[in-house]
Amino acid sequence: MTHSDERREEERERPRVLPTRITIPDILGEMVYLRPATSQDLPLMDELDAYVNASGITGKDRVAERAAVHAWVRRSEAWTQGSDVGEGVDDPERRRTIAWALMTTPDDNDESVNADNATEFLGMIFLIDIDGWARSARIQVVLGKDFRGRGYSRDAMPRVMTYGFADQPEGLGLHRIWVAVPEKNTRTFSVYQSLGFVPSGTSRDALWDNRLGKYQDLNVLDTLVDEFDPVRAMDAFGMHVITSNPGMEKAMSLHQHSMAIKKQELREAGLMKDLDDERQRVAGAVRQAVQDDAQAPTLGETLHRDAERIAGDDVDAENAWPYNNAERNTSKKAWWRTLGSDRNRHGAAARGDQ
Repeated sequence: MTHSDERREEERERPRVLPTRITIPDILGEMVYLRPATSQDLPLMDELDAYVNASGITGKDRVAERAAVHAWVRRSEAWTQGSDVGEGVDDPERRRTIAWALMTTPDDNDESVNADNATEFLGMIFLIDIDGWARSARIQVVLGKDFRGRGYSRDAMPRVMTYGFADQPEGLGLHRIWVAVPEKNTRTFSVYQSLGFVPSGTSRDALWDNRLGKYQDLNVLDTLVDEFDPVRAMDAFGMHVITSNPGMEKAMSLHQHSMAIKKQELREAGLMKDLDDERQRVAGAVRQAVQDDAQAPTLGETLHRDAERIAGDDVDAENAWPYNNAERNTSKKAWWRTLGSDRNRHGAAARGDQ
């Protein structure tokens, strides 16, 4: 039996019926804490102006975006109760939705966010139209106006996707997760690509842009379970893996297996010796710097990072993933700490509080 035949048999044996009742897990990030969203959170979305510029972000007008979010939260709550989605939000195909509230700490500090200190509501993240038969779902983030562009989506999305791709009952056992982006939202399009999504198609003139007075295309990106690597998606932005999150331990195992295969391919091609020689050269430079330079710790750390890059990133050079080395070399202390710690100061300045 060929590998493709084995994969086909595995797919046939996979469950294609979603559970009638679900327990939505809390998910921990570095900047955010995700808990199941409830109807009590919906007024908070209005207070945060979460539907401002909806047409530029998702292509919906503000009223439609608000109505969709309300329906998604009610669907999510109904699923946790094991009941039908309810009058006005029923679906003949019984497409399910999971809604999480995005929470973080209100104070500017370096303390990791957790269930006890996550008291500031930022917005919501959803897995929408969960199709058990096709094992597919769409992911979407809706943030308050003042919390956009600060890295919260980049922290939350790979962790939610890891849960979605994890096998049941730990996760949903999805095969595909996709997103839809209006053509003018080029920044979000780039962020999704950096997280591992691949452009898969365009719906022509699918959206109306009232401000510009013209139709615009809707771009679709997706990723598959055997393509998505959450370890690399997080590493691309200097984020840490949190093994307590659902599906993360298996994802790490698959990542290590993938890296081992790449290294073996390099060895068989006769390229691994060159990498070993380069690592030895860099290690020697580190030792010499420690002996000769008063600034050796700083220089040594730089050279050590170079050695890690040679050992890891060069193995990835042949990989088709849309991550690049410039993003992956981001410091673990970099963007998410800076953006998160600056959020209150920026908000205060905008309100004229400073």
